Amino acid sequence: MVALSIVAAMAWSLTPWYGLSFNMSTSLPGTLYFIRKGPCHPHLGDTIAFRWHGGATYPAGLTFIKHVAGLPGDVVHVIGRDVWVNQTYIGYAKPLSLAGMALFPTSAGVIPPDHYFVTTPNPNSLDSRYAIAGTVPQSAIVGEAYEVF
Repeated sequence: MVALSIVAAMAWSLTPWYGLSFNMSTSLPGTLYFIRKGPCHPHLGDTIAFRWHGGATYPAGLTFIKHVAGLPGDVVHVIGRDVWVNQTYIGYAKPLSLAGMALFPTSAGVIPPDHYFVTTPNPNSLDSRYAIAGTVPQSAIVGEAYEVF
């Protein structure tokens, strides 16, 4: 019992810098992610944790974990429901969510300063392919995320 109390106290004291997040969806393969909190300037391919702005069926403040697929200044192209960032095909923006909610593709244009285009390999992921998700502002990023298992 004492050991458990010590571990709990240590974990609580590290929360300003580190955290754990459970992936409750199939959008990424991992179940548990380690989050290094703090200032983060993502690069293409990095995995980040960020606070959801609210919308769809998810409350504001929920932690999402996605891969960075576009950086500030990159160009988003949309043809029909197919989405590219620069010359890289990101995927098809489905017309309906798994819950039956209408989804609309993101708009074509330049990713704004201090924003990131995020996605996952799962076609059912609610990510920057969709207008409701949009790009992730730097201010919403919690930190870098690493798959534990």
